[in-house]
Amino acid sequence: MKKAYTLGLYEKAMPDVSWKEKLSIAKDAGYDFVEISIDATEARISRVYSSKQERRELVDLCFEMEMPIRTLNASALTKYSLGNPDPAVCARGMEIAERSIELADDLGVRIMMIPGYDVYYEPHSEETEQRFVENIRRLERVASCAGVQLGFETMENEFMNTVEKAMHYIGLVNSNYLKIYPDIGNTTNAAVLHGTDPIEDLKKGRGQLLALHLKETCPEHYREIPYGTGHVDFEAAVRTAWELGVRRYVTEFWYKEGGETPKEVRARFGELLDRQH
Repeated sequence: MKKAYTLGLYEKAMPDVSWKEKLSIAKDAGYDFVEISIDATEARISRVYSSKQERRELVDLCFEMEMPIRTLNASALTKYSLGNPDPAVCARGMEIAERSIELADDLGVRIMMIPGYDVYYEPHSEETEQRFVENIRRLERVASCAGVQLGFETMENEFMNTVEKAMHYIGLVNSNYLKIYPDIGNTTNAAVLHGTDPIEDLKKGRGQLLALHLKETCPEHYREIPYGTGHVDFEAAVRTAWELGVRRYVTEFWYKEGGETPKEVRARFGELLDRQH
């Protein structure tokens, strides 16, 4: 009988090796799928310009290795933000986003993560927010045609660092193809900052949650925190997400020589998820 959940491995949790080696690492560790990264490096952005033949070869490799790519993290949209006041930067972000949807469609990716920023490096304004919403509406139309669901990731600045804030924009667009893909580490930091409860915040996304990023954080620090050394209550987060109907999870951590291995992290969260049913 097929198990009741799927657990994915973030691509950056593995060394920068070939796709065959990455898929092998994920499979050997017991993961169900890989989350591909389209970050701000030109090497990873170039993936959205890959040929149909290159995409076919990657899909064939996934079948051969029995390890699919099922989510896409479009973190390049931090640098090339969708509300950017510079028209050239904003246009670059939209091109990357639209081509990422096409790539997702070709690879069989089900969920594409959109960073919850109007801008990151630039000052926020009413204009940047309005531009962000307009461009999200454009992307939703592209995604709906492709059958790819977009999910806002809750991020680390005040624009969209909670599920409650993400729900505001979900309401504005009102689409079956735009939902929320929360990062429980980021929302935990936001809760500490504002004296709120990250679990209660997660509940505010009822009916709108596609998946959950399982990332460790500690106050004011958002990346490369080893599991168990931060303050995220993964037990409560997974239990609540499960009650809300979430069945797809991704362990978001970064590869570091001598650090946590995918197999160790898979064992930690596999045990936690197995207790939910």
